[in-house]
Amino acid sequence: MPATKFICPKGQRIRITDCLRSCPNQQRCMFLPTLRAVAISLNRKISEPTVTELIAGVRETFLKKTSAYAVDPASVLYALQGQAIHSINELNTQGAILSEERLKDDITSGQFDLFGKILDADDGVLGDLKITSSFKLMRALGIYKVKVDTGEIYKSGLKKGQPKFKTELRYDGVRDLLDWAIQINYYRMLLENAGFKVNKMCIQAVCRDASLRIAAERGIDKTVYIIPINKISDCWLTRYFQHKAKLLRNAIEGKTLPPICSFRERWGNRKCLAYCAARENCPYAQRLQSQNKEVIANEFPFSA
Repeated sequence: MPATKFICPKGQRIRITDCLRSCPNQQRCMFLPTLRAVAISLNRKISEPTVTELIAGVRETFLKKTSAYAVDPASVLYALQGQAIHSINELNTQGAILSEERLKDDITSGQFDLFGKILDADDGVLGDLKITSSFKLMRALGIYKVKVDTGEIYKSGLKKGQPKFKTELRYDGVRDLLDWAIQINYYRMLLENAGFKVNKMCIQAVCRDASLRIAAERGIDKTVYIIPINKISDCWLTRYFQHKAKLLRNAIEGKTLPPICSFRERWGNRKCLAYCAARENCPYAQRLQSQNKEVIANEFPFSA
């Protein structure tokens, strides 16, 4: 079931069709064509669960498919930017380059971005396009911060006598890009099952906040990064997607709420609190929201 309502800037909810017909406010929150594009992007008519849906938490995907929910149109704009980047690339795929083709097997379906001679002389390169934040990119590249003792001490103030530290970046950390790697590896499997030979997998990640100081502080000094992706076992991938597809299918057929998403899928609960579109229909997310409000009320009793 697609999203049925928009969340206005002031918090009120309005059916998407009503919003597109006539805004209840004096002025729209964004241009009407932009809102129409947002509405179209939220109404994808694909029956089988996609690769992206199965990588997400089963409960999240189940709630999005079976319950009505509301979204803030502004939260979808980054996704629209991603679609625009995809369209630009698709329009410039002259030669033996495949783009935006949807393939499927008996488990799921997926639409890869680019395949062919897209990076070097190798004509078997599978590429995936990402629009992401400097924080996500920092973790994907294995960049992390450490505090280094300067050998000096504070001579005054509250920290008098304590050692001084400075923050330095390190570039040898573990690359945190499992979801990206799982996604592009399954596209590789689909392509190979269709008779194509994939020799290399890469992600082209565009940093949406590359010009900001916070990006530089995270070690991100370029707008675009090419990130090579290693191969994941076909056996592991098949078992992973079969397991999640079965959980989702059983939940939909039995009309039962699946277990809560994993800690990684919940982004350590951050997704439940602010980013999951289905959080209003999830008992776990609602409980977290309630607990969060209680903490805020206790720490800042006069904030209201």
